[in-house]
Amino acid sequence: MRRAFTILFALVLPPLSPAQDAAAKPTRLQAGAAAVDITPVEFPLNMPGGFSANGAESAHDPLHARAVVFDDGATALAMVVVDNLGVAPEVQDEARALASEKTGIPVDRMLICSTHTHSGPPSNGKDGPAGSYRKRLVAGIADSIIQAHAARQPAAVGAASHPLPEEVFNRRWYLKPGKMPPNPFGKLDTVKMNPGTSPDVLDRPAGPIDPDVMVISVRNERGRPLALFANYALHYVGATPKAQISADYFGEFARLMPNRLGADERFVAMLSNGASGDINNIPFTVTRPPREPFEQVRIVAQKTADAAWFAHRKIESHAAEVRIGMLHREVELGYRRPTEQEVADAKAFLAITDPEGVAKLPNLAQTYARGTIAAAERPEKTIKVKIQAIRIGDFAVCGFPFETFAEIGLDLKKRSPFSQTVVIGLANGRHGYLPTPEQHKLGGYETWLGTNVVQEDASTILTGHLLEMLAELKALP
Repeated sequence: MRRAFTILFALVLPPLSPAQDAAAKPTRLQAGAAAVDITPVEFPLNMPGGFSANGAESAHDPLHARAVVFDDGATALAMVVVDNLGVAPEVQDEARALASEKTGIPVDRMLICSTHTHSGPPSNGKDGPAGSYRKRLVAGIADSIIQAHAARQPAAVGAASHPLPEEVFNRRWYLKPGKMPPNPFGKLDTVKMNPGTSPDVLDRPAGPIDPDVMVISVRNERGRPLALFANYALHYVGATPKAQISADYFGEFARLMPNRLGADERFVAMLSNGASGDINNIPFTVTRPPREPFEQVRIVAQKTADAAWFAHRKIESHAAEVRIGMLHREVELGYRRPTEQEVADAKAFLAITDPEGVAKLPNLAQTYARGTIAAAERPEKTIKVKIQAIRIGDFAVCGFPFETFAEIGLDLKKRSPFSQTVVIGLANGRHGYLPTPEQHKLGGYETWLGTNVVQEDASTILTGHLLEMLAELKALP
């Protein structure tokens, strides 16, 4: 059934043939890494990621675009992690074009992912400080790739994982009977996001967690640490200082890792956002002591860095003779459309203007009512999204351009033909949440029309494509 459906939503760009992509026998692996400061220098800036204005007047800690480039003599590719809520696709495309012109790496051999820090600046501003920052962001992403490419040297790679379950929590919960509040559409969901910590309300979480911190370790020919690409399925931490830009725990992790591995100043560590659309850092069954701003960020970063260190110790060997491969597809998905009744309900909500009447509406009712009308009036019926699969020896990397649910990542890892598979969310764009069809049936914030914008079986379609791509990469000689 999925096969027929995929044909309906045909690929715009055919996958590159591995035989054409890497016909020659690979020489010794070369790799390079770079970190480029992309901290804003002009303020004020809005920090997107919430339902209300969140302005920034300064930066608490630096933001970076961090890149690693791999080259086996036949194929070169780049992986970039950007401290941002979600870099706009057009900004990524502009940065790719600049980097490709300087390095010769094809634009479809560049994976650019965002950390999803909620205290990051906008990526696609037009005027004022936001417009200036857009230019800085494009240049910084491109420069990270260019500098990493220029820094290539003989290298070896290895991969491993280590569990850190105590800092990841599924935020979607079944509640006890009679405790579910109405959603913004005036209906009752089966599960609720961030339901609080009251034992009188909570029943059980509605999905799993992915506990593993996964690392791809890169060493130079002398065996010294060159780069570390890490991945953890934790949305973000938050509780950063008010009105200040911050890279959240992703930046703190990168700052700590050189010391953990005894690396020099040329070493680059980066932490990508895993499949964590339904995962956060709130322990719902316990009450955590109060924290000062940024304290919890430091705690989680330290634990993640420790787990990465333990994972690094598990790597039995680093391989210098490895096959590199990368496949890129554009998949066309249908936009979700509201029913006539949903549009009528939305118009009725928006027709209420007196403060007393508005106060009686469900929380965020008018916000989502406007989103429902916008979805009904959207002229486009479909959207093209980019997915990528990468092979680095006997391990793989997959990228989804969504806030991807943990169980999707777990399923892809389990079914992957590679010994280790890293699943990255918010790669090559940010198109809302990606729940499974089963989670759609339960409702909740991540499934609401407006928060989720693509057809309800999109996760099944994209997973199917990525498994096909992984199988093709695995077949490389």
